[in-house]
Amino acid sequence: MTGSDEKTNKSTAVATTPKSSTAEELRKRVSHAAFAFRGYNVTNLGRSPEILEHPAYGPVYARILEEASEICSDAIRRRIDLVTRVRNREESTMETYAQDVALIVATELAHVRLLEEFFEVPFSGGQMVLGYSLGEVAAVVACGVYDMAAAMTPMMTLARDCVSLSHDTTMGILFSRGPELDFDAVQKLCLQITSQGYGSIAVSSFLAPNTALLLGQGQTVDHFKRVMHETLPKTTNLRKNPHRWPPLHTPILRQANVSDRGSVMMDTAAGGFTAPTPPILSCVTGDFSYNDFNSRDILTRWVDHPQLVWNVIDKTLASGVETIIHVGPEPNIIPATFSRLSNNVTTQLNGKSLSSLGLRAMSQIVRRRRWLTGLLSSDATLLRAPFVDQIILEDWLLEQEVA
Repeated sequence: MTGSDEKTNKSTAVATTPKSSTAEELRKRVSHAAFAFRGYNVTNLGRSPEILEHPAYGPVYARILEEASEICSDAIRRRIDLVTRVRNREESTMETYAQDVALIVATELAHVRLLEEFFEVPFSGGQMVLGYSLGEVAAVVACGVYDMAAAMTPMMTLARDCVSLSHDTTMGILFSRGPELDFDAVQKLCLQITSQGYGSIAVSSFLAPNTALLLGQGQTVDHFKRVMHETLPKTTNLRKNPHRWPPLHTPILRQANVSDRGSVMMDTAAGGFTAPTPPILSCVTGDFSYNDFNSRDILTRWVDHPQLVWNVIDKTLASGVETIIHVGPEPNIIPATFSRLSNNVTTQLNGKSLSSLGLRAMSQIVRRRRWLTGLLSSDATLLRAPFVDQIILEDWLLEQEVA
């Protein structure tokens, strides 16, 4: 198993860290906070070199990178030195994919460790955890289900096969400027194109009611764009991403038996018999599905099933979370999705129509009476979005004074 992941452009709007978030305040807020772990991207360093050079944080981060380096070296049978890579600011390529998995997971675990060790903000005291793609694998480690070696070894061992399937894989960002996308129609069209025998195409992530990520082999993404308006509205658009991506979360990986081989490797992995603490809201199932024995099954489906990001966003808001703490280097997908939703809701609330007046009144109810959240419809729950604070943890850590 492997982790492909932050697949939209880096230019998307992202969250900012509230200036009032002192360590003491964060300790008070953590019980109503969600920790959100990021996935793979074309850039994966973020501010990691600064953390490594930090006089207090650096030694802690270096130890975790060294442990991850050993695990990666054993898995791919080649010496890997993640400390040197971070120090030299070496960014990612397809050739570094296996070690990128180790780098991202190690960095996310380091962020959580630094938060606990230097500021006494207990990760286990959070309300919930979510992770986009590779972020979910990091989450099961942070939440005590597996250790790093058990969770990462299958992913890094099979990374070469995932990369080999990326040579002719294209990502398409499918979005609608009008009504919601008909996801059944999108998936049907993908299956019809795949059945023609010129390569596979499938949905990799459902990001929002009007947005999905497609991954396709050969010319399948171009073919999808040519014929999509025969079944989808004219307001539907498709934009190709210029980068190469391993076809994670699609049936394309079955061509190299990645899900089955990963599943066999996980059968004998140590751990997996502890329910996660805090509970994990899974992008595989769109729900709080992990218990004390089913993590192997969920992580097997993680390989070739699409990421249900929107289900997770909706349930996060419905849960009454007040703060989202984004873990990992330069997080993108999850903070950008929450920020776009917040901006859209704010624009609607600021309108002058009668409906916008009603929305403003409802938003105040949602904000002040958290216990009512579960009784409101899904659409009303989304009105909470502008009132949820977002913290980019690597920024927050580097802004703090450490004794």
